[in-house]
Amino acid sequence: MSTDRQLPPYRADHVGSLLRPPALVDARARHAAGDLDDAGLRAAEDTAVREVVAMQRDAGLQTVTDGELRRTSWHMDFLYQLEGVSPTEETMAVHFRNADGDLDFSSAALSVHDRVRLGEPIFTDAFTFLRDTAAEVAPGMTPKLTIPSPNMVHYRGGRAAIDADVYPDLDAFWDDLAAAYAEQVRAVADLGCTYLQLDDTSLAYLNDPLQREQLRAQGGDPEHQHERYVRTINDAIAGRPDGLHVTTHLCRGNYRSSWAAEGGYDFVAEAVFGGLEVDGFFLEYDDERSGGFEPLRHVPAGKQVVLGLVTTKHGRLEDKDALKRRIDEAAKHVPLEQLCLSPQCGFSSTVEGNALTIEEQAAKLRLLVEVADEVWG
Repeated sequence: MSTDRQLPPYRADHVGSLLRPPALVDARARHAAGDLDDAGLRAAEDTAVREVVAMQRDAGLQTVTDGELRRTSWHMDFLYQLEGVSPTEETMAVHFRNADGDLDFSSAALSVHDRVRLGEPIFTDAFTFLRDTAAEVAPGMTPKLTIPSPNMVHYRGGRAAIDADVYPDLDAFWDDLAAAYAEQVRAVADLGCTYLQLDDTSLAYLNDPLQREQLRAQGGDPEHQHERYVRTINDAIAGRPDGLHVTTHLCRGNYRSSWAAEGGYDFVAEAVFGGLEVDGFFLEYDDERSGGFEPLRHVPAGKQVVLGLVTTKHGRLEDKDALKRRIDEAAKHVPLEQLCLSPQCGFSSTVEGNALTIEEQAAKLRLLVEVADEVWG
């Protein structure tokens, strides 16, 4: 086990989501068909979470998640539980790409139809179960809760998705959104959460000129929107207790081994790396789509960069020496002691999962730990 860092993020870490095991997929299908009641589904989920906690323990990791196994989607399951936010009958066209070509599909849209509030803290039952299971099955490991960044409420539909009668002035929307998230942060900290991750595609998408052009066509402000997003996250986490470590994961899209955006971090680097008041950045660096390490020069002392060098897009295992060379390259721009290692994204951002097996997933997690031990000791 990597023991060089005792606080999150760890030298060998992972983003959060894990492939859904076949027994859980079957239970969900039976539940949807009416052949399994809610209690039966919950029991199947509990069993699956216990198993993935043990798998992460056996891989030698210091942190543990529930794999997001209770969710259908990494973000919408959370966002729809915010008061004032709801799904719409409309869908939005989504364009992804993968090694074989294009992947186009329709995704759920959302609307902000009322003032954004946190009625009840979200995912608290899931985190409590993870916390207690980790204490029993994997003592000493740090349970991590992953939730979507507040920016995802806005980026899904922009101004058009926010009722102008409710929010004629968007400043009030941002204030309410940050306040709702601040309540969520305090609530999970009260449950004993010491490791919270805000997953964010918007800040990574904005590095892609095509994404910025689409935003401009919708009447947005592609040159400065990331600055508004940084302020919102900072407002949301400003009052966090000292014992709560917060990271963010910047993702270019991860759906069935496909992605939505390309480009290095250059466009947002100064504002995001220099201004976002998180403890660490999980960054995708698994292929040429991610650009170079030069933007890391904007990362200040005291913040960790978790290099996503191990891909979740396929099951082929990376070469150890190649990973070490990449870490050395990154260390030319940010000190080695500020670096950690992880997969570039989760293994299953949605229930469908990426194109690899559960065994290949476990092998990649073990590889992270082995390389981290050899690099940092």
